Amino acid sequence: MPPPSQQRSSSQPQQPTIPTSIPDNRLGLDPDDVQTLRRLQQAAHAQARSPAGSQASSQGRLLLDPGSLQLLSRHFDLVMQAIAQRLDQLNQQTEIATQAQTDRAGNALRVADAEIARFRLMMQQIDQLEMEFEKIQRIRDIVRTWRARVEDMERRLG
Repeated sequence: MPPPSQQRSSSQPQQPTIPTSIPDNRLGLDPDDVQTLRRLQQAAHAQARSPAGSQASSQGRLLLDPGSLQLLSRHFDLVMQAIAQRLDQLNQQTEIATQAQTDRAGNALRVADAEIARFRLMMQQIDQLEMEFEKIQRIRDIVRTWRARVEDMERRLG
């Protein structure tokens, strides 16, 4: 028969092992980073339905056992994946907005080019009309000169 001390240990229920943890102020992080790390560790443990992260956080400690670190790593991976997806969405939205703006700018340029062409055509027509007016003025001057000569000849003859 085993000694009484061994009997006691075998008859007593085993206590759950408490995960390895350290005080969060020993990590060399600033208070904001410690708060973020605590929050993320709590979130990782909450997703896994493990109260250990919350308990450690309430005691000002961070869990460093392999299971807790794996949960935290998995949580970080999910956070990074969510960030990457959001970044992809923002990139797509930026591309769409840029393309739309480029299309609007292209349309504005086409409209402006058409208006410039119309303006140039109007300027050509104005130039042609001015030349016609100059011709008419020269013809009017010639006609006046001839009329004056004719009237002068009529006066001399008549």
